[in-house]
Amino acid sequence: MAVNQSSYQRASLPTPPTGWPVGSFKTYAEAQAAVDMLSDKEFPVEELTIVGVDLMQVENVHGRLTWGKVLGAGAASGAWMGLFIGLLLGFFSPGFFAPIISGLLMGVVFGMVFAAIAYGASGGKRDFTSTTAIVANRYDVLCSEKDAPRGRDLIAEAYGKIRPRTVAGRTVEGVDTNEAAPTAADTNAPTGETTQSAPGERRG
Repeated sequence: MAVNQSSYQRASLPTPPTGWPVGSFKTYAEAQAAVDMLSDKEFPVEELTIVGVDLMQVENVHGRLTWGKVLGAGAASGAWMGLFIGLLLGFFSPGFFAPIISGLLMGVVFGMVFAAIAYGASGGKRDFTSTTAIVANRYDVLCSEKDAPRGRDLIAEAYGKIRPRTVAGRTVEGVDTNEAAPTAADTNAPTGETTQSAPGERRG
């Protein structure tokens, strides 16, 4: 039983992506558009993998957090919950609108109270609003060996040329732009050590 559990754990561990590079893009939207283009041309997209290289956590600060904003957000969220509960009660009550109004008012009150408690407990250590996202320095499209030449040709035809090699977002001097784009295994990315592969040469 222990052997089976150990084998399952090894099988479920994340592994570095494999495949041949067919394109490299600055944004995820560009990589997604390239895959969508290949799909429109009836390319076997199940053989493709989009790999984000050099991941970064980016937190965008939107503004200062005040008591007014905290109570307003709490009232809004509570109102939606109260409205939902009021609608449910209204379907099973003689008066339809009375439960809705009562639920809406109670939701606003409870929402403001809970928001005030949560904000007060923070002790003013985070008086700003923000959103956090994980982004990559570039996005490589990898493909299986048998379909890589066709995928590479289709991307080159659609975009004019394959993007030049980049390391940490900067173009490497003296590199032909028709060379294969770098992958997560080509740079100092978390998936492996720095390697350099020649065009048409299969990486191990």
